[in-house]
Amino acid sequence: MVFHPPSWVPQLPIDPPDSVPLAEFMRQEQFGRHPSSHSRNPFTCGLTGRTYPVAEFFQRSELIARALAKRLGWSPNEGTAWDKVLAIFSLNTIDYITAAYGVHRLSGIVTPANAAYSAEELQHQLRSSGTKALITCVPLLETALRAAKGAGIPEKNVFILDLPGLKGKHDRAFTSVEDLVSEGRKLAELEELRWVRGQGARQAAFLCYSSGTSGLPKAVMISHRNIIANVLQHTTYESVGRRQRGVDVQNVLGFLPFSHIYALVVIAHSCTFRGDGIVVLPKFDFVPFLKSVQEYKINQLILVPPVIINMLQNKDICRKYDLSSVRFVFSGAAPLGDETIREVQEMYPAWTIAQAYGMTETSVVVTSPSEHDIYPRASGSLLPSIKAKIIDADGNEVTEHEKPGELLIQSPAVVLGYLNNEKATSETFVFHDDGRWIRTGDEAVMAVSPSGNEQIVIVDRIKELIKVKGYQVAPAELEAHILAHPYVSDCAVIQIPDPKSGEVPKAFAVKASLAASLADDEVAKAIVKHVADHKAPYKWIKGGVEFLPEIPKSPSGKILRRLLRDQEKAARKKTGAKL
Repeated sequence: MVFHPPSWVPQLPIDPPDSVPLAEFMRQEQFGRHPSSHSRNPFTCGLTGRTYPVAEFFQRSELIARALAKRLGWSPNEGTAWDKVLAIFSLNTIDYITAAYGVHRLSGIVTPANAAYSAEELQHQLRSSGTKALITCVPLLETALRAAKGAGIPEKNVFILDLPGLKGKHDRAFTSVEDLVSEGRKLAELEELRWVRGQGARQAAFLCYSSGTSGLPKAVMISHRNIIANVLQHTTYESVGRRQRGVDVQNVLGFLPFSHIYALVVIAHSCTFRGDGIVVLPKFDFVPFLKSVQEYKINQLILVPPVIINMLQNKDICRKYDLSSVRFVFSGAAPLGDETIREVQEMYPAWTIAQAYGMTETSVVVTSPSEHDIYPRASGSLLPSIKAKIIDADGNEVTEHEKPGELLIQSPAVVLGYLNNEKATSETFVFHDDGRWIRTGDEAVMAVSPSGNEQIVIVDRIKELIKVKGYQVAPAELEAHILAHPYVSDCAVIQIPDPKSGEVPKAFAVKASLAASLADDEVAKAIVKHVADHKAPYKWIKGGVEFLPEIPKSPSGKILRRLLRDQEKAARKKTGAKL
């Protein structure tokens, strides 16, 4: 059975254009962009207040393109996109997207790199993507230079983004992005891009590396039309709730890394397309985060669960700041438990809190909450022009509500595939009689909200579900429950072998300050009892509790359970325990 968006979801106003570069789509009001004259400035530095109006933002990207064309020998209409790949390895700045659009103006490809990468990890991305030039920032410069050298990129092709308030040391002169803007003013105008029909659907705009938890991550080829489609899908979907709330334009906080698909599309593109202003912070720091919400009167927070947990654990600090401007909290990238949502709403009753679902391979958003239909256990309804199937363990299509299976998605935002990885592409992107679908690898159920609308509930990653005596246990459910205990500041749950049950849950926990002086055994017993008091016996933490200084996570907040499983296997191998 194919599931569709609820009847209240509007159709897309236009078919996502397939021959228009992303930046041109974002600039032209004919495609539905909020009128520039009534839009907030797209990006404002939360530390200095520096900002540009819409017209200047796009002009700066044009000037950067001119300078890059001269320095790198790139032409808008000569060579292939794969000859013009540039990596951005930087913390967030107001010129991050400006620089990306400069590359797109030359019909090139941008590969955003995780700012937490080591030189070796960055080198892998530079090599595998065929990167010819690199934009970084001073705090990351030494890592960038080591990686660039290993990838054969000359130092003259390394450029620097300005990061106010964040300093680093270097004793060499590098060209800054601001230098490129100044240089571009003195150069002749570039020829117009001459794209053929369908080029935007075939040509990659971004190479985003999926968050691998072990081994080397895969390069996801995301076309211009993929991003355009998701921007149209998300803004069209959210227009209903915004209209009912009387929201025209608003301020949004942009501290999530623009290198990750979540912030890259939802914050840097969907929000600016509908005229919102993005207040940019280089990274997440708790107090600057709170100050920015207060100073810039942020209306919508786009977060990941670790930030929300941080707020709950630091309520006294939060109360020092006026966060009353916030009306909507949008959480993604990892599941947010019911207990956590209730606790936040007790703290801030006026906030609407909801979570969305998506992945890099769908150009991010698949389901989203609407402000007029919030169902805490679910991740919202399907966006317009998205279809879903749920396939059970026997390979049959699920036709009823609340029956679990693997979620498959069909959407114009589903990406081209993985770069130079035909095996992974063929395994993930499959063809049925009704077209091309992506296997998400997530177990889901289709539920019905109290209002009668179908919404998707993501249970967990299929490969991470714990099988206890034939029952499936979702680590995310137990993690959300354990986090509600006052002794725990963070946690993760994995499966370990058990001779009687097959597998049982094991918890890894970080002690909260309240439990800092308590013995590990005492805290472990409290955690085990907390689960046993509220969950069915097959969900009990029979694999024990281990304490860590921190839970390993990706920059987007996903728990790296595979890393914990690998560490557990290594430890069990040393002791001779069953693997």
